[in-house]
Amino acid sequence: MNDAAPAPTPAPAPRRARVRAPELIGKGGWINTGGKDLKLADFRGRTLILDFWTFCCINCLHVLDELRELEEKHRDTVVIVGVHSPKFVHEAEHQAVVDAVERYGVEHPVLDDPELATWKQYAVRAWPTLVVIDPEGYVVAQHAGEGHAHAIERLVEELEEEHAAKGTLRRGDGPYVPPEPVATDLRFPGKALVLPSGNFLVSDTTRHQLVELGPDGEGVVRRIGGEGQFKEPQGLALLPDGRVVVADTVHHALRAFDPRSGEIELLAGTGRQWWQGQPTSGPALEVDLSSPWDVAWWRGKVWIAMAGVHQLWTYDPQTGTVEVAAGTTNEGLVDGPGAEAWFAQPSGLAATEERLWVADSETSALRWVDTEGAVHTAVGTGLFDFGHRDGDAAQALLQHPLGVTALPDGSVAVADTYNHALRRYDPASGQVTTLATDLREPSDAVLVGDDIVVVESARHRLTRLRLPEETVRVEAVAHRTQRTATEVAPGGLQLDVVFEAPAGQKLDTRYGPSTRLLVSATPPELLMAGAGTGTDLARELMLNSEVTEGVLHVSAMAASCDDDPANEYPACHVHQQDWGVPVRLVEGGVGRLPLVLAGLDRGEV
Repeated sequence: MNDAAPAPTPAPAPRRARVRAPELIGKGGWINTGGKDLKLADFRGRTLILDFWTFCCINCLHVLDELRELEEKHRDTVVIVGVHSPKFVHEAEHQAVVDAVERYGVEHPVLDDPELATWKQYAVRAWPTLVVIDPEGYVVAQHAGEGHAHAIERLVEELEEEHAAKGTLRRGDGPYVPPEPVATDLRFPGKALVLPSGNFLVSDTTRHQLVELGPDGEGVVRRIGGEGQFKEPQGLALLPDGRVVVADTVHHALRAFDPRSGEIELLAGTGRQWWQGQPTSGPALEVDLSSPWDVAWWRGKVWIAMAGVHQLWTYDPQTGTVEVAAGTTNEGLVDGPGAEAWFAQPSGLAATEERLWVADSETSALRWVDTEGAVHTAVGTGLFDFGHRDGDAAQALLQHPLGVTALPDGSVAVADTYNHALRRYDPASGQVTTLATDLREPSDAVLVGDDIVVVESARHRLTRLRLPEETVRVEAVAHRTQRTATEVAPGGLQLDVVFEAPAGQKLDTRYGPSTRLLVSATPPELLMAGAGTGTDLARELMLNSEVTEGVLHVSAMAASCDDDPANEYPACHVHQQDWGVPVRLVEGGVGRLPLVLAGLDRGEV
């Protein structure tokens, strides 16, 4: 592969293909429609955007935010429909989807598709994926990953003009019906800590506030902030000077809250989301962050679970700087030196003298960082294995944990979120046990004397438990993601990442190649040839016939800019997506694997 080779000049955008959109089917039914079931015909005359998402996925949450402006601007001609397509077993529960729709402020209809029926009909391969359907019911574009809102808006404007001229555009109110508001002191709280006063400070995520509660964990002392100052805040950490660092997740920032004065100060972040190729260190107020989910004070710095890019970063209050501490931005479970390790949406941190514990949610894993900066795995095997199984850590299973708490005896408690349980890992014995069940999406826990106070996020409360001497016995269950493995032929496999620059744009080659492709596999032996990084979006892979199944990890990026020679400063956009594609090697399997980053696969239309 020659990285110095110039990127090919894209051909003129082809005429839009006309593929009839399949019907929308979901066993879970519809949410945000006032109880009405919808069919594809109900959207005729409007541009329909299907957003295939699952609520565990940070990239899906980014896309929800990207689409809000477009949704508002074109409310009378565009309808966005979320198609919820679960990865984890818990996400197939209807009430969990209803909760997630409220938790993340989704203001459009959502089809609950627990069996992935519509996902399969549209041949979707990744979360998130956006499919655009024109007012006559034809699929006209597909986009995987983040960064496509500008391209979709341009397409929407073209479709408005085209179908207004044809008389096939219908304007008016959409089918969205908001749910009835519910009065509770907390609404989907995220994290908590105990203040020196003995009161609790809780990130009240959905209401964009911090809430201080009395020592009983119930009485509201005061509310801090609001959407102007916080946006879906999560992690909290106490600094030596008495201030609290807040992971201001959707603002992509860290803020400091002083409980004594009530002042709130920006510590790190610009308010913009970090993208590939941007600085990963420097003055804290000049470097972009990406969905910081939790924070912890460890070894003189604030450590940040940077969920949006699958990394750990640090903030140094002495120098006012940030930098990457571990992780490559590739999503997966790989141990080793910090610069080589892979995480998958780290979402919880807890510090002891010798270890920084990490709840690595998408791999359903408990990880830790040693004092030399190397990353280790205590529990968990990868992106697609999860469940509730106690015993030896090598075979124990969690399901999308969001929190971890250090216990006085050297063990840790894990908020095993999608198992609705509090689990315990003991490094001395290497055993995993269950401390409590019948919680509802626990996302954090804090110690108070001999008690542990759990943030029951989906019950909107703090729950106080006595740390049990005996552990709870549960029936062991194990799961794999229900995504169907792609059957591929052993030997050569043609990988094609499909990318068409949006109308009016071209690939940005001013500073070298504008595309990047990274390929790896689990297990690594699956790939005999074709692994590594290059600039061509097509690659011939060689699969090992002795490995019957595995996962291909594909990460693609493309940069495009406005194609107007008269514009000295064209607007540029980055499109990126990571795929984890389960594959099974069988004779007669396919010899080509197309992954759509943007556009349509011309081999299928």
